[in-house]
Amino acid sequence: MKGAKFPRAVFKFFFMRALSCAFSGNLLSMHGSLLCPKAKLFVFPWASLKVISFGSDFFKASVLHDLVMNEKTLLKDLELIAFDLETSGKYPLGFEICEMAAVKWKNGKVIDQYEALVKPSKAMSEEVIKIHGISNEMVASAPAIQDVIKDFRAFVQDGVMLAHHAPFDMGFLAWEFERAGFEALENPVLCSSLLSRQLIRESPNHRLVTLAKTLNVSPGNSHRALDDAKTCLQVGLECVRRFGEDKTLEELVRYQGQDLRWKLFSIQELQEKDVGRLLSRAILDQSDVLMTYEGGSRPGRERRVTPLGIVRGPERDFLAAYDHDGDQEKRYYLSRIQAVRFPL
Repeated sequence: MKGAKFPRAVFKFFFMRALSCAFSGNLLSMHGSLLCPKAKLFVFPWASLKVISFGSDFFKASVLHDLVMNEKTLLKDLELIAFDLETSGKYPLGFEICEMAAVKWKNGKVIDQYEALVKPSKAMSEEVIKIHGISNEMVASAPAIQDVIKDFRAFVQDGVMLAHHAPFDMGFLAWEFERAGFEALENPVLCSSLLSRQLIRESPNHRLVTLAKTLNVSPGNSHRALDDAKTCLQVGLECVRRFGEDKTLEELVRYQGQDLRWKLFSIQELQEKDVGRLLSRAILDQSDVLMTYEGGSRPGRERRVTPLGIVRGPERDFLAAYDHDGDQEKRYYLSRIQAVRFPL
């Protein structure tokens, strides 16, 4: 019938049958896997279906749905991956990752972990070194981000990700994933900061180290990626316990208050427009621009600024920049930037 919708469950059944036949009669079950030579990656988000291939001689293709990515999954059945970054500064594009780590938790225990120092392209300031304790000497022989980002993505891509102040980490990672040529991740992301504000209200504040003290959890070496990821995991697990392990991921995401999707953090999407493209170029080149902004004390008039970074997220996107006239760092909402040009 014209205009009739094909039920998703029915589509999945016939699609799976067709796919299994396409692979020379190998059975591809709704929760199984198959071996087939030279398989590729197929993603069908509208069917909650992903086929992944990997290996050397033979490639294993797994159907991942209703287990990890499905929001109806019970919290007790999740594979949680707590992750953390240390960076050379506050904003993506203008600053870089200097350490990354993740801890994988499943069935009541940690099953794997990832850790890597990363060498930024520019030396880090003493101000930021005092925060995380990672010196330029410590990263002098570390790999560049392009040499580790693929391994990190492979480690985290099949679980529900968790971070403290997740939008910060997602902004840096989304840019690095895009620079490496990867599509946006589909993983749901939880934020232990947002969740703890509602579920661990006895804490004096919701900084990670304070939450650790409140829960009698050792914070380890605070502001180092692996220890912070481990602490984040413990805080997240306590939030899940208090919320109810028999509830669903969908319910927890809704309770969190922010739906953190990776596509919301895309820098390449901004670069499709002139303003985003010129600002990105200025940040990477560390050059000034003349910008017309519709708000502030000089609406509609050009102002000279040095762009420092772009922050995207579920609320509003903004440019962090040094304002030469006001002699201070300011934030400018991207939606209110009318024009950008380079000085002649």
